[in-house]
Amino acid sequence: MNWISTGAIFSGLSVMLGAMGAHGLKNVLTEKKLSAFQTATEYMGYHGLALILVGIVCLKLGAGGTKALRKVGILLTAGVFMFSGSIYILTFDGPRLFGPITPLGGLCFMAGWFIFAGVIHKHFQNQAS
Repeated sequence: MNWISTGAIFSGLSVMLGAMGAHGLKNVLTEKKLSAFQTATEYMGYHGLALILVGIVCLKLGAGGTKALRKVGILLTAGVFMFSGSIYILTFDGPRLFGPITPLGGLCFMAGWFIFAGVIHKHFQNQAS
């Protein structure tokens, strides 16, 4: 999986959806739903940039950190689909069963960030030795 490409796609989609929300959905959604839509869009953009960073770090670390960083990429990608995706579905009155999926996406984000921090810490710890 190419994390840089995936991140760029998520980041591009976040800009597109953000513009759609700001201009095309203002008169369609309630203030609360528009706010949720914007949150989903922002998180997609942030984590798209994070995936680009993961891809760059993969290139820098080579085979040594790639396995753990693959987990980070998978978790951040799953987080985007579960967190942002479920909010998008709920914003347009999709099935309420997607409600419990949103926090699972948030957990994927957190786990991805913490594993990423561990990989970076371990790398710099090994560099100092």
